[in-house]
Amino acid sequence: MPLASGATVAVAASGELTSALDLGTGRAQQILRRSMTLGSGTGAGKADRIWSDRRTLAASATEDLDLAGVLTDAFGATVTFARIKGLVIAAADGNTNNVIVGAASSNAWATLLGATHTLTLRPGAFVAVGTGLLDAVGYAVTAGTGDLLKVANSAGSTSVTYDIEIIGVSA
Repeated sequence: MPLASGATVAVAASGELTSALDLGTGRAQQILRRSMTLGSGTGAGKADRIWSDRRTLAASATEDLDLAGVLTDAFGATVTFARIKGLVIAAADGNTNNVIVGAASSNAWATLLGATHTLTLRPGAFVAVGTGLLDAVGYAVTAGTGDLLKVANSAGSTSVTYDIEIIGVSA
């Protein structure tokens, strides 16, 4: 099932520094915005698969999200990603524990997630990753060996909830 009109991944950060001057106030606005709008398809600047969910993990629980043929989309169809072009994960504000992303063996996220192959999302934190419009490859998903994205609850005291959206291609 293709995406009707493509998909968008966007992030923005802004703020303004001020300083009192003799005859006024100096201001320096700081803005960083990035967005990636993908057309429908499988080449550079395109995507044809999307999967999203709100998930809850029990205390100390982990799960491996299998990106090749296990997840189902909003219409109940199985989603198989060949490459990932965008990923957004957001830990719920009300969590007590952290959400740990990564550390599944032999997956494409290892290069993104550093030496420990994990990213810690404290309560209310989020991360957005986009591969860029000119990137036809994205993060490769290899069925059987490199198709898992591990998500874990950092502690044994309470459950955690997180939202996730993955945008990618089938070929």
